[in-house]
Amino acid sequence: MRSDSPSKAKQLRRRRGTAAASALVLASGLLLAVGQTASGADDPTPTQQRVDNPYEGATPYVNPIWAANAASEPGGSAIADEPTFVWMDRISAIEGNGSPTTGDYGLRDHLDEAVTQGADLFQVVIYNLPGRDCAALASNGELGPDELPRYESEYIDPIAEILSDPAYADLRIVTIIEIDSLPNLITNVGGRETATPQCDEMLANGNYVNGVGYALDQLGAIPNVYNYIDAGHHGWIGWEDNFAPSANLFFEAANANGATPDDVHGFIANTANYSALTEDNFAIGDTINGQPIRGESSWIDWNNYVDELSFAQAFRQQAISSGFNSDVGMLIDTSRNGWGGSERPTGPGPETSADEYVDGGRYDRRIHLGNWCNQSGAGLGERPTVAPAAGIDAYVWAKPPGESDGASEEIPNDEGKGFDEMCDPNYEGNPRNQYNMSGALPDAPLSGHWFSAQFQELLENAHPPLN
Repeated sequence: MRSDSPSKAKQLRRRRGTAAASALVLASGLLLAVGQTASGADDPTPTQQRVDNPYEGATPYVNPIWAANAASEPGGSAIADEPTFVWMDRISAIEGNGSPTTGDYGLRDHLDEAVTQGADLFQVVIYNLPGRDCAALASNGELGPDELPRYESEYIDPIAEILSDPAYADLRIVTIIEIDSLPNLITNVGGRETATPQCDEMLANGNYVNGVGYALDQLGAIPNVYNYIDAGHHGWIGWEDNFAPSANLFFEAANANGATPDDVHGFIANTANYSALTEDNFAIGDTINGQPIRGESSWIDWNNYVDELSFAQAFRQQAISSGFNSDVGMLIDTSRNGWGGSERPTGPGPETSADEYVDGGRYDRRIHLGNWCNQSGAGLGERPTVAPAAGIDAYVWAKPPGESDGASEEIPNDEGKGFDEMCDPNYEGNPRNQYNMSGALPDAPLSGHWFSAQFQELLENAHPPLN
C-alpha cells in the first residue's frame, strides 16, 4: 500500500531549475559517494543528477524484439536500430506475456537488456487505466471502469518497484502516462455529439484522474524517471473548447491521488497518431479570395492549429499558464506522420477555394483528422531527434512502426481488445470523424501485433525518405 507521506527519493528529487532542491540532491550525492546516508547507514543506491532534457547526450535503448521484426522485412534494416518505446499495455506485460511483438520480454528483461546494450535512456508507455480508451474499442483494456485499486496495486506498484531497482539507476527512464485517456474527459462527455456512455462514466467516477495521479506520484518518486503526460494531438485538442480545458484537467490530475506538478516533466503530442509534424504549404492565418481558411476549409474547420509542431509548442505555453512548471518540455511522436511518397504535395493547392487550397497542399492525406486506425498512405516521419525545436525535448517513436492500431474485423483474444469499426476499411464513420470513411488498411491484426503490410507502406512513404 502507498504511504501518505512522500518517499525519501521524492523529497530529495530535484525539479529542473529549482535551486533549493538541487542543493538537497547535491548533498545527498556527496553522502552517497562515501557510502553513507544522512543517518550513517550504508546505502548502495546510486544517484543520478536530474537533467533539463533527458534525451540530451543519451544513448537510447533499442528494443531487440521490435528490431528483429523490422529487420525481417524487406528494407526494414534501414531503421531497425532506431529506439522505440516499450508498451506496458496490461498487467501480464510486466512479467512478459509472450505476444508476437514483445516475445517473452517483461519490463525487467527490457531494462536488463538496456544495461547490457550500454544504453542510458529507456522509454516506456504506461497504458492500462481502468475503463481504458472510453471512446474506442480496439484498445480497450483489461480493467473495468471501477478497478482503480487493482490498477494501483497490480499494475503501477509492480512497475514502480522494478523501475526503482538500483540496478537501473543509471538509466534515464522516460514514461508516457496513459495515452488517450484524459482528453476523452473533455471531448467525449456530456451533451456533445461525440460523447459516449463509457467516457461519461469515467468522468463521473474520477478513475482516469485518480489513476493518472497515482501513476505520476509513484513513478515520479523515482529520481531517474521523467513523466510525460499524453496530450492528444492538434486535431483533437486544438479547438478552443478543448485546448485550455485539457491543460486544466491535466493540472487537476497532477494534483490528484498524491501527485504534484513536480511529478510532471512534460507532455507528448501525437502518440500513436498520424498528424503531420508541419504543414508547410498553408498557415492558419491564410486567406483565399478574402476568406480565411480557418472556418472555410472543411479540413481545418475551426481548429486553431494545422500541425503538431505548432500545437505542441502552444500547448506547452498553455500548460504553464494552467499551473505547470515553466520548464516542462514536449515530445512529439513522429513514427507514422511522414506522409511521403509520390503523392506528397510539392506546393500549395490552387487558390480557387479554401478547400482546394488546403486539400491540394496538405501533407496529411487522411480522409478526416479523426481517423486514427492503420491509416492508408501513411509513412515514417522524422527519425528520433533530440531538441529539434524550441520547447521540444525530442521527436520520438512512441508507437513502434509496424505494430497495428487494431484489427480490421473482430478477433477473439485474451488481451481485453475489442473490435472498433474505425479499423474496418468499409466503415462509414461516426460523429468523431464526421461520418467519413475510416481510411483504415484491410487485414489488420489485433492492436500491438505485427502488421507487415502497414510496415511496408510506412517504409515506402517515409519522409524524410530512407534513401
